[in-house]
Amino acid sequence: MSLTEVVRDAWEDLRPDWEDRAVTWCVRDLPSVQGDAELLRQVLANLLGNALKYTSRNEVAQVEVGAEVQGDEVVVFVRDNGSGFDPRFGDKLFAPFSRLHRLEEFEGAGLGLANVKRIVTRHGGRVWAEGKPNEGATFWFSLPREFGSRPFAAQTQ
Repeated sequence: MSLTEVVRDAWEDLRPDWEDRAVTWCVRDLPSVQGDAELLRQVLANLLGNALKYTSRNEVAQVEVGAEVQGDEVVVFVRDNGSGFDPRFGDKLFAPFSRLHRLEEFEGAGLGLANVKRIVTRHGGRVWAEGKPNEGATFWFSLPREFGSRPFAAQTQ
């Protein structure tokens, strides 16, 4: 499937969050991937939605999506210039109900990144993030280059 189309669909779903804002949006060349298009759209909608949420206080938000093939996997990233996070607590980002910002600062239940991890893991991939306070964040996820090259948990459960 076209990862570019999946990203564009997810971005369009988020139109109410960005249409009245100054957002610089950059999508690099993205490879085709194999997997469940709807689930991967959810992954990207969550990562893009977080990028928009955590750049909401910026005069101009910058959101970039890119990917590259690394060995037997495709590594995809979503980068923003938002509030970032303290890297000492990065391991908590993908746990259910985990939040690194106060609810008063940014709303949310703390489930989105846990769902990202669940979906990507079911596709045989992995997730991680890099960030610094007030310097933005980059969220990465990998997918196997060939569907079936790693176990797809949904097939065995």
